Amino acid sequence: MRHRKQGRRLSRTTPHRKAMMRNMVTSLFAHERIETTVAKAKELRPVAEKMITLAKQGDLHARRQAESFMRSHQVVGKLFQEAAERYQDRSGGYVRIIPTRVRRGDAAPMAIVELVSPPK
Repeated sequence: MRHRKQGRRLSRTTPHRKAMMRNMVTSLFAHERIETTVAKAKELRPVAEKMITLAKQGDLHARRQAESFMRSHQVVGKLFQEAAERYQDRSGGYVRIIPTRVRRGDAAPMAIVELVSPPK
């Protein structure tokens, strides 16, 4: 029984799951939009929002925490430059999940994960 267990295993070992999340977060901030399965998208959202919260803090410790998780120093720099001004007035809900289609082959429900644009 899975009583009080947090998160999804996604049919992967722990190191594989952690590496996949690190890659997906890096790709999300590099391209601002990725397509993945709904289950992976739901696991990705809290991790991505934590990275944006670190970027909004903007201090050296937050930058080092983000760099220890994400795969690219250029993407971390882009995140810290843009996110602070982009989401300054927003206190959460930085990532949007849009269900799109069913993948041909294994019938996995797919979704687009994108960063929410700031209000006009």
